[in-house]
Amino acid sequence: MMSGMEGPGSVPPIEGSGRVISSDNRIGSILVADGRLAIGQIEEVMELQRVEGLRFGEAAVTLGLISTDDLHRAIARQYNLPHLLAGNAHIGKELVVAQQPFHPRAEEVRALRTHLSLRWSRARVKHRVLAIVSTGAKEGRSYLTANLALAFSQVGERTLIIDADLRAPRQHRIFSVPDRFGLSGVLSGRTGSAAVMPIPEFGALSLLPAGAPPPNPQELLSRPALAVLLHELGSRFDLILIDTPPTNLYADAHAVAFQAGSAMVLARKDHTRLHDTKNVIRELTDMGTRVVGTVLNTQ
Repeated sequence: MMSGMEGPGSVPPIEGSGRVISSDNRIGSILVADGRLAIGQIEEVMELQRVEGLRFGEAAVTLGLISTDDLHRAIARQYNLPHLLAGNAHIGKELVVAQQPFHPRAEEVRALRTHLSLRWSRARVKHRVLAIVSTGAKEGRSYLTANLALAFSQVGERTLIIDADLRAPRQHRIFSVPDRFGLSGVLSGRTGSAAVMPIPEFGALSLLPAGAPPPNPQELLSRPALAVLLHELGSRFDLILIDTPPTNLYADAHAVAFQAGSAMVLARKDHTRLHDTKNVIRELTDMGTRVVGTVLNTQ
């Protein structure tokens, strides 16, 4: 879905039970523990493995004892990659990094994670706060924010998603969590940062939903309270990713990006106008926000 990131001069199923799997067991032991393979079948697999020179998982698939998906789940568990077990259908299918960790789109998100990590490392950026911005609706901001955050959490980064789209929030739907309390309540002083909720299915990932819709989103996001909140949360998380509303409809994203200090601009193929993307990059840069790159959504 996502193509490569360039500089500012250019830059949805594995199913789950709701818990993270992490183990360094052998593939056979994992398959037995997950009920995908019977202990009595291990010798049969090992015999084919010996005769044909196959890996254990490949031999089990060849014998028809397990499916390719079963093998992928076991490999993900073996390499301590957070993933989902069967029965967790409430988790949104948009989370391709968790639902289909071997899908090309998941690989593209991980490649983007690597680009960002290298940039931040070279620039010695300590406080990593990034607003995900685009000009119009249905361009993929929430999708990218959720999957990129999940990808960072998979490598042990304490990652927080803040849903700053107080107009049409989606992160609570993607992760199937309540949004009674969230960012709007924190910024208006009605609740504290305890509104940040861990997402235990994904290890080091947390979410601050948008919360109840306020009558004055732009004014709320422009208050110093947002900067104070980001400073406070910056000591608790290695990375903060912020979902925003479209810039062509509201000025909210500009206020959020300014407070974040950095932004990534997203465009969608055959949907976003190049002129609009150039304009938002210029506007963000003029107001002092560092545009770390752009991403093209090809779907």
